[in-house]
Amino acid sequence: MRRRPHRSPGRPPRSPGPRRTRAPLSPRHRFRIAVPVVLLAFVVSVLLIEGYTTRGFTGDQEARAGRPTTGVPRVIAGGGPVVDTTHDHLRTYHPPAKTVVLTFDDGPDPTWTPRVLAVLDHYGTPGTFFVTGQQTVRHPQVLRRVIRSGNEVGVHTFSHPDLATQSASSVDRELALTQLALAGAAGVNTSLMRMPYSSTTSALDNRAWTVSRRLGEKGYVLAFIDQDTSDWRRPGARAIVDAALPDAPAGGVVLLHDAGGDRSQTVEALDRLIPRLKAQGYRFTTLADLVGTDSFTSPVGTVELWQGRIFVAAVTVSGTAVSAVSVLLLVVGSLVLARCLLLLVLARHHARRYRRRHTGAHRPVTRPVSVVVPAYDEELCITKTLRSLAASDHPVEIIVVDDGSHDATADLAESLALENVTVVRQPNGGKPSALNNGVLRASHDLVVMLDADTVFAPSTVGRLVQPFADPRVGAVAGNAKVGNRRRLLGRWQHIEYVMGFNLDRRMYDLLHCLPTIPGAVGAFRVEALRDAGMVSADTLAEDTDITMALHRAGWEIRYVPDALAWTEAPISLRQLWRQRYRWSYGTMQAAWKHRHALVERGPAGRFGRLGLPLLAVFQIFTPLLAPLIDILALYGLVFGNPLTTVLAWSGVLAVQAVCAAYAFHLDGEPLRPLWALPLQQIVYRQVMYLVLVQACLTAINGYRLPWQRLSRSGDVMLPPQPSTRGP
Repeated sequence: MRRRPHRSPGRPPRSPGPRRTRAPLSPRHRFRIAVPVVLLAFVVSVLLIEGYTTRGFTGDQEARAGRPTTGVPRVIAGGGPVVDTTHDHLRTYHPPAKTVVLTFDDGPDPTWTPRVLAVLDHYGTPGTFFVTGQQTVRHPQVLRRVIRSGNEVGVHTFSHPDLATQSASSVDRELALTQLALAGAAGVNTSLMRMPYSSTTSALDNRAWTVSRRLGEKGYVLAFIDQDTSDWRRPGARAIVDAALPDAPAGGVVLLHDAGGDRSQTVEALDRLIPRLKAQGYRFTTLADLVGTDSFTSPVGTVELWQGRIFVAAVTVSGTAVSAVSVLLLVVGSLVLARCLLLLVLARHHARRYRRRHTGAHRPVTRPVSVVVPAYDEELCITKTLRSLAASDHPVEIIVVDDGSHDATADLAESLALENVTVVRQPNGGKPSALNNGVLRASHDLVVMLDADTVFAPSTVGRLVQPFADPRVGAVAGNAKVGNRRRLLGRWQHIEYVMGFNLDRRMYDLLHCLPTIPGAVGAFRVEALRDAGMVSADTLAEDTDITMALHRAGWEIRYVPDALAWTEAPISLRQLWRQRYRWSYGTMQAAWKHRHALVERGPAGRFGRLGLPLLAVFQIFTPLLAPLIDILALYGLVFGNPLTTVLAWSGVLAVQAVCAAYAFHLDGEPLRPLWALPLQQIVYRQVMYLVLVQACLTAINGYRLPWQRLSRSGDVMLPPQPSTRGP
């Protein structure tokens, strides 16, 4: 639909003049720009935080295979499980005889850590918990309970990587984030650490030893193990107990897990192990006791405390936001699939019903029709348009209403000297004014309206007016197609017109709630137009506005898929943006204007309670949320399983392709342009999302969008008649 600016009558065109500096953006323009940028930054930040802090790991399922140990000192490789390399010291610590340290990796976990704590508290036994930063920021309350119970806390990195394979900067980042998580969750830092995938000191290789020395330089005391229970394998509680028992009378550091999977066997084994060892005279202690220090943990300062709290809060907000986004994605995905299935089913039913209606008992409509062509600066298009109308196989009266053009539009229309063509000149008053003027001058009770850049097939008018044999029908929508589809942008719009607009119209036609008669090809009963108050300038989408007004006036509206018209689509992204921006905003204006149809009775109420909700869900709500599919696809590629993500996105694309192929089949269109569908989904669809977001923000901001005119290329061509595979 082409819009024209309101100008005062007789106002001459503005001369180019000297170049002017760009005026500063108004607060309303800044609002419409700032809000999407802020929302995008928020979503990206949330996904990055959530992705990094929840990135899955396999846990301590297997220690790293040892490599050459020539660089590992004997005092370390043959020493105890606690290694202190701080201050250039090389010392290790063994648990004394009959002394056991119970250590737990990979927590805190909201399910299993409290159960482990319950067993430890029951027997008055301390434990040492090596926590990951990921789990800590997600479950800070569990960590606080661990500390309140008098247990020891150590660092197990943030995302559980093998530090021997990481760069120095990655190691530093893992440590810094984990300490930040501890500060935010419990207000403490710790100098005790266990490297992921480590086991006994004898398994240290050169790379792991290099990392160990670096950690020692940073002040960390490292904990290794004596007894590996392999509880992550879930071998059974009895096997876990047997693996945890040290060789009497020696002591030992025992490795268990309180997270990373089902730890019910670990809890059961712990409940057996502690009383069994106590009965044998063993005592339980912490690693700090082995080293001879009061504690490895210390309170943090105010700055670190608030930095940690902000970090934990950011992760909490991110987790909540991603959970909400996931729910919305489920809703949107369900709506998209439901819409596709609904469109396919109803389109098939519509094709059959239209075929029956086309061969029904109604007598054909053969009386003459008035055709109104509003024109404003259309000298590139008007000749093709009028010649196509003059070639109509139905008797027509053609009324060209020149709406104050500054070019030779009116002169060209007159110079063609076509039969039954009348040119009416009026001061510029806008498209609704031109249409109403044309209707008032019409000689017949049926009026066809089209844009001045649109080309009709010879059979279009005759097919378009046939539904008027039913006296209940007040208006008819035709099938608008893209007439300049040779470039990629034109192909994308061609796919959208066939797949989106026309499939939607088939559905709405069956449900008797068609929301828009396209301005490029529509027919009206003059009596119905008068009942609806004629074409209004209240909104930017006068075609949608008059269609809704006709519903509320009690008239039926039909869709004729074989009444074909080829219109000129925008040839640049800038023009496309401007056009769709007006369409989206105008549709919202029209829906708001006719919102009272929701509570009305009869045809108006049917449209209000069916058409308006469908319009809101499928043309506003779902498209606004549809970018979640693409955003979460990128999220899955970076933080999830890339193969699964690609397959899921391909599935969505396949559903779209099926809908598109069937729509092209019904319209008798060749399938060749569908090669551009994947690229359309990646590029074109994103532009449409942004347009809709801007239109919604404009509506929220209360800004009234001015009329703007798109540039013409005159590139519309009447293609060969499509095949008759469809109805």
